[in-house]
Amino acid sequence: MMLSLEHPIGERFFGLRLDTLIRLRWLAISGQTLAIVVVHWLLGFTLPLGACLAVVALSAWLNLALRLRNPGARRLSDIEAAWLLAYDILQLGALLFLTGGLANPFAFLFLAPVLISATALSPRTTILLGVLAAACAALVGLWQMPLPWSADDLGAAPVLPPIYLAAIWVALAIAIAFIGVHAWRVAEETRELSEALAATELVLAREQHLSALDGMAAAAAHELGTPLATITLVAKELARALPTGSPMAEDIRLLGEQAQRCRAILRTLTSLEAGDAPFDRMPLSHILEDVVAPHRNFGIAIEVTLPARGIDEPVIARNPGLLYGLGNIVENAVDFAAGRVNIVANWNHADVTVTITDDGPGFPPELIDSIGAPYVTSRGRNRWRREAVEAGEDSSEGLGLGVFIAKTLLERSGAEIAFANRTAPAHGASVTVRWPRARVDISGDPARVPAAGRS
Repeated sequence: MMLSLEHPIGERFFGLRLDTLIRLRWLAISGQTLAIVVVHWLLGFTLPLGACLAVVALSAWLNLALRLRNPGARRLSDIEAAWLLAYDILQLGALLFLTGGLANPFAFLFLAPVLISATALSPRTTILLGVLAAACAALVGLWQMPLPWSADDLGAAPVLPPIYLAAIWVALAIAIAFIGVHAWRVAEETRELSEALAATELVLAREQHLSALDGMAAAAAHELGTPLATITLVAKELARALPTGSPMAEDIRLLGEQAQRCRAILRTLTSLEAGDAPFDRMPLSHILEDVVAPHRNFGIAIEVTLPARGIDEPVIARNPGLLYGLGNIVENAVDFAAGRVNIVANWNHADVTVTITDDGPGFPPELIDSIGAPYVTSRGRNRWRREAVEAGEDSSEGLGLGVFIAKTLLERSGAEIAFANRTAPAHGASVTVRWPRARVDISGDPARVPAAGRS
């Protein structure tokens, strides 16, 4: 059984957390165990106890295996969630086969997986799960072990007429169809409203930002331009005055470069449109160099490795969200690295993958399943950050929102992100970002532009 849930992300991602399904299954396991105990020991009804407990134990084993092999915070694809819900339907069918089939009052629980699918998964998946639930209900209606009953009450277990069992199946099938459609329609309207509100808030926030910058950007550029020019001039004078081979030459050069970078940032404050960028479409190698460039002067070696010539290099829209997400991961790798960060890009006809590794301490084992959730942080300190802390200029540990925002932005671009530690004897962290190639490669479609340019 494959329990490592690796998958590509489809065009529309509804999203269902693995942790949610695991918790719901634990609830079902608890209820099933309680029902078996009450019926067998408290009510004195005869049932195949060993077989029933074995079916429940199988679900418990699956839950434990999923929890150990996958982080609970990750979101499942439509297909993955469908397989897990299909297992729940089959498991319930097995229990009902052992305990009376459709004559068992708990047969209505066939509705539960279909309802979950209707609220979070695609219509096609919900229809398939509904058909599976109806088929299982029909099978346990035709073939089942006797309904558990006490011989002291009636002398023999009651036998329901076939027409009544058929009516139960018809009612169950109608309930699956009606409740599934109703739940999907309500959930879809909620999703559409949420997307519309999010888009409206984004536009309003953008307009408010632009309005505020109209007057503030010019004043900031004017006020800050003078001291930055002074810093640049002093840095140049110090560089000329230093003797050849001075150990301070590198620091003076870095000071001048960062002052120039500040001036460049000020010049971009008045223009937030993605279309103002020099290029809206860039090869992946150029995107990576654009991401890496601001982090090369901090004492950490950064190496970008590209595959040998073969399949054409993907061309990607210069999306600000994608750039920020990759930049945040690279920044964290530089922050934690002891001396080196490696960025390896690979692509084929199906996928585009970027793997970022460092030689630092790696992710704390107790946090690795929670990485990407908000307010989870374990900050490292490279040489530059340590010096800032010692000087009293940076005492903040951060709120842990950077990786959360980066992960969210990358997932919106269609990426799947995996966090792990490097395999011994190597040490350090490894972050793998993978996109379906069809989702990000626009080399064959000149009309496609970055999403930010359309907002």
